[in-house]
Parts: sequence; structure tokens; C-alpha cells
Amino acid sequence: MAGTSGGNTDVDWYVYPLQSGQIAQIPADPRDAARLLDARDPHSPLHRRVRELPALLEPGDLVVVNNTRVRAARLQLHKTTGGAAEVLLLSPTGDPAIWTALVKPGKRLPIGSILMAGDRPMIEIVAVESDGQRRVRILDDEAVHIHGSLPLPPYINIAPEDPQRYQTVYARRPGSVAAPTAGLHLTERLLLDLDAGGIGLATIDLEVGLGTFAPMTTRHLDEHRMHSERYEVSPAVWDQVRSARRVVAVGTTVVRTLETVAHTGELVGDTDIFISPGFDWQVTDLLLTNFHMPRSTLLVLVEAFVGPVWRQLYELALTQGYGVGSFGDSMLMERADLPNG
Repeated sequence: MAGTSGGNTDVDWYVYPLQSGQIAQIPADPRDAARLLDARDPHSPLHRRVRELPALLEPGDLVVVNNTRVRAARLQLHKTTGGAAEVLLLSPTGDPAIWTALVKPGKRLPIGSILMAGDRPMIEIVAVESDGQRRVRILDDEAVHIHGSLPLPPYINIAPEDPQRYQTVYARRPGSVAAPTAGLHLTERLLLDLDAGGIGLATIDLEVGLGTFAPMTTRHLDEHRMHSERYEVSPAVWDQVRSARRVVAVGTTVVRTLETVAHTGELVGDTDIFISPGFDWQVTDLLLTNFHMPRSTLLVLVEAFVGPVWRQLYELALTQGYGVGSFGDSMLMERADLPNG
């Protein structure tokens, strides 16, 4: 489903100068006060606010959002000997008590290790995966719900006072370990304004994994191994997508889901789609997305969508004080007519 024809395949191309102070640490208040770079015409971008989004769309357009909810999956625990340990629950396996997880300090936690919350045994390490992840057994499900916290991206240094600021207002089923961050800017009022303007709203579900935000470590795009994520699109929503005047994806997670369904015909499944330059676009017409970190696969997706002009748009945004990252500002783009592979 991916292609690299017509674009730069060198991962270093997706690096740009970024200072730590340009990474947003707190979300906009109110949500829709976040800045919006209107780059539908990438050669004449305009500075707006997210609250203006309904006025930028047209009747018959369909806005598609990811209604996944972030799990309180980060656990601060300790070994039976007293040393600190951290577990990040990633996804359940066939056994509901067994999860894949990231564990720190992994090398000092062999199979059989028991991790505690106070005096309550909570986690047992049961296997080591080939990619460095662990399989863990949840010994006390109630304690997980009590002690778990939201797994914020590592570049956010201070957790928001209100944990709901790392959830979208339409979040429903828990399943993700990271938020679909473009949707953090939308408010109930903005959704009402979309409806009043004759603009449709549809929801899909993709369980966002940590791999979404992990930097590429390979030299070339075709060497990067994309993570897999679980998705689901209802038949009714897919009918809406197929009949919409234009499809407006709120975030890259929506893009990956819709394009997977368009290419495979499967409404439910797992996707490891890597959208890169040369991609054969089927569904997505406009994209609302945040500004992404260097070496991110999300930057590769943006180039596949609008071409190398993204570099000029990022340079403009950074010189104008736009924030980068999950709590940062956003950009609205229209898909360019680019050669595909």
C-alpha cells in the first residue's frame, strides 16, 4: 500500500531544525483557540484558529474523527526488592490477563519478576519478545485501574492538571496508548457548527500505538518497519465516506484507517500501512493534522499528501511561533496532485 516513487527516500530528509522551546507543553485553552495554518493553497498559507474550521469547509463535506480513548496504561511500580520499575501496557493478547508491554529497567527484570504497587502484587513478567517488548501477566486488574496514568509523549514534561485534556471530547472506547492529537482541538461547539453548516461527522476507531510517534532509525524509508494497529470502520460510516463530497480526515490515524479500508476492502482488521511519497490515494481529500516531530513517519505521510512543500510550511509555522507536538498547533491541507508509484 505504500510507495516511494516521486519522493525522497532518505530518512534524513525528514529532519528539520527544532528547538525544545518550540514543542508545546500545555494544550490551548479553550481547545479550539489553537492556531491553524490554512495551507489548502500551500503557496499562500493563511494564519487562522481551529475554531474557524467549519467556515473553511463546504456543505456535503464529511469530517472523519478517531473516537478511540487513551488507556491509563502507564504504571509506576517497584520490585519486591524495592527498586523502581515502570510498565507501559501496549495491547492485550488472546488471554485477557496477558499483555504486551514496555518495561523499565528491562535488563534487570527477568522472566518471573513480580512488580508491586505498595504491598499489592500487580504485574508478573512472563516472556521476552524479539523486539525487546515483554509479555506481562496482570495479577490485580483493580489495582491497574487505580494506579494507571495516561502515557503522555516523552517530550511533554508536565502532565496537564486535567487528564481529560489528553482525550478528545468525543473519545469513547479505551484502546490507545497515545491520543489522536489533531482531534484534541475540536470542541462540542465546533462540532455543532459543522452540523449547522451542512458538514457531516463520522467516527472510526484505530487503536493508536506508540510506534505512531517513534522516530525512524533506519537510513532509508523502505528499511523502516511499520508498527501494526487495530482498526474498525462500520458499514454505515464507510457508506458516508463513499458518498461524501470531500473527505476531511482529522489526524493521520484517520488517514491510515480510511486508506487501509479503501485498499483492502476490510472494514475491521490490523494495519501496518506506511504512507510514503508515491502512495496511491483513494479516499482522503483534506487533512487536519498537528505539526510532527522530526524523523516521524507522520512527516512522511504529510509529504505523500502535499509534496516537499511541507518544509516551507513548517519553516513558516516555526518562525511564526506555532507549537509542535501533541499539544501543539495544527495545519489544514488539501491533497496535491502528485505522481504515484
